[in-house]
Amino acid sequence: MTYFNLFESDVKKIHFIGIGGSSMSGLAEIVINLGYKVSGSDIKASDATQKLEKLGARIHIYHNEDNIEDPDLVVYTVAVKENNPELCKASALGIPTIDRAALLGQLMKKYPFSVSISGTHGKTTTTSMAAMIMLEAALNPTVHIGGELASIGGNTRIGSGKYFLTEACEYYGSFLKFNPFIAVVLNIELDHVDYFKNIDHVKDTFLRFASLVPPEGYVIGCADDSNIRWLLDGVCCNKITYGIENQNADWTAKEITFDQRGCASFIVFKNKERMGSIDLNVPGIHNVSNSLAAICACYTLGCGMEAIREGLFKFNGTHRRFELKGSYNDIKVIDDYAHHPSEVKATLNAARNASRRKVWCVFQPHTYTRTKFLLDDFAAAFSDADTVIVSDIYAAREADTGEIHASVLADRIKFSGKDALYLDSFDAIAEYLEENVSSGDLVITMGAGDIYKAGELFLKKLTERIEV
Repeated sequence: MTYFNLFESDVKKIHFIGIGGSSMSGLAEIVINLGYKVSGSDIKASDATQKLEKLGARIHIYHNEDNIEDPDLVVYTVAVKENNPELCKASALGIPTIDRAALLGQLMKKYPFSVSISGTHGKTTTTSMAAMIMLEAALNPTVHIGGELASIGGNTRIGSGKYFLTEACEYYGSFLKFNPFIAVVLNIELDHVDYFKNIDHVKDTFLRFASLVPPEGYVIGCADDSNIRWLLDGVCCNKITYGIENQNADWTAKEITFDQRGCASFIVFKNKERMGSIDLNVPGIHNVSNSLAAICACYTLGCGMEAIREGLFKFNGTHRRFELKGSYNDIKVIDDYAHHPSEVKATLNAARNASRRKVWCVFQPHTYTRTKFLLDDFAAAFSDADTVIVSDIYAAREADTGEIHASVLADRIKFSGKDALYLDSFDAIAEYLEENVSSGDLVITMGAGDIYKAGELFLKKLTERIEV
C-alpha cells in the first residue's frame, strides 16, 4: 500500500471488498453519511448488506473482477488475499487501495476528539461503556464498536459532533494506522501468537500506538498492569492512570461490593478526592476496571459525574459479552466471547459470583496457535468452574497442522485438578448437559467462534423436556 490521504484526494466513490463484515459495514455506513458513493462485495447477503443497500450502496454477492466498475478507492481487510480478483483488478487499473484500518485511521482525522480504546482484552465492553456515557452527556459521538450494542442499534452510530469513539485492535499492528487524541490501554498480554513473536513484540507495538497521541492529547492506562506502567514511561503527552490494586493511580475504585448477580457498586476517587458512587449492571471485578477506563476517558472529554454514573448504570452489556441466552427451571445459560486465558479467568470469576450452585463451562478454543502456545495458561484459567467441557478448536483463519488438539487441553485442565472432558460435537455437548445439569446451575458457553450454538441446542432440549 502506498501513501494515500482520503481527504486530500478527489475520491467520490469507494468500493469495499468484504463489505458485510462487522467493521467494514460500519465504515461503509460512515462514509455514506459523509457523502461518498459506496459499492461493495461479500460472499453472502446479510442484514448488514441489506441495511447498506437501503442507504444507497450497490452490493455484489461473491467476489468478481466485474464488481470493480469505476471506484476511486478500494478498501479491503487483512482477510482478503493478494489474488482476490477485485483487488487484482483494482491494481491493474491503477486504482488506489487501502486496508480497513487505514481507512478507519483517516476517518479519525475528521474529528478533533478521537478516542481509541485498546488492550488485549475488554475493548468492546469498555468502548460500549464510554459510548453510553458520551450519549448520556449529549456529546453526540460517532461510534464504531467491535460488537453489537443495543443502545446504538448495532456496532456503528453516526454522530454529528466532534467526537469519534472506536476500538483499536493490535492484531497485525492495525491500530498503528490510527490517529487518536486519547488512547486508552486496558492491558497488555501475549496473544495473537500467529503474528506477535513474543511479549516484547506486543509491548513495543502498544508503545508505538500510544506514541501516536499528540503532545496535547492523552494516554490513559491501567496502573495495575506492569507492562502499561512501562509503556507510560515511554510516551510524551498527558498521562492518566487508573487502578484497583494500585491505589496510587489518578483514578481508583474503593468500597467495592457485589450484588447477587455479581454486579459491582463502588466509590470512585480522583487524586484521593471522592467523586461519587457507581453502580454497574454487568458482572465481575474486571468490569470495575473497564468502567474506570471509560470514566477517565469521558471525564477528560468533559463529561460530568452524573452523566458518567447514569451512562454506566444504563449499560447492561453487548452481544456475546456475558449475554444471558435463556433460563429454564432455574438453569441459566450464558454466552461469552472470552478466548484468552485472562479473559476466561475473569469471566468465570464473574460467573462464580453470579451462581448459587455449579458452574459448567463449555469452552471452544480459538485458533490452533493460541491454544498451543498458551496451553499451560489455559489449563490454569478454569479454577472457578466446577466442570469444563472442551469442544473442538475453532480454526478461524488457520489450518490444522496436527500439532494440537482440544482433547490435549481437556487433559491438561483435568490434570490441574478440575473435572474436565472433551466432546466432539455440539449435539454431544447438549446431550451431556441435559443429562447432568441440575436446577440452580449456571452454564456458560465461552469462545470467539460458534460455541453459542451448543448453548442454544441445550436450551432447546430443556424447553422440549419441559413442554413434554
